[in-house]
Amino acid sequence: MKVPSVFERPSDLPEVDTTCPICGKPSVFLYKPFCSKRCADVDLNRWLTGVYTIETDEEEETEEKN
Repeated sequence: MKVPSVFERPSDLPEVDTTCPICGKPSVFLYKPFCSKRCADVDLNRWLTGVYTIETDEEEETEEKN
């Protein structure tokens, strides 16, 4: 009996062709939706540095001066 690898797409999941949102190459199951760890890290860095933002209707909190 073959033990499935964590790096491969399980055979019971449907095949879905997606491309990496960073570079456009075909995505790899291990890093889905990205093609590599590098592209996943680039995306994480963009979130952490504030390049990506989510719009809200809330007003920014401002500190009141006494």
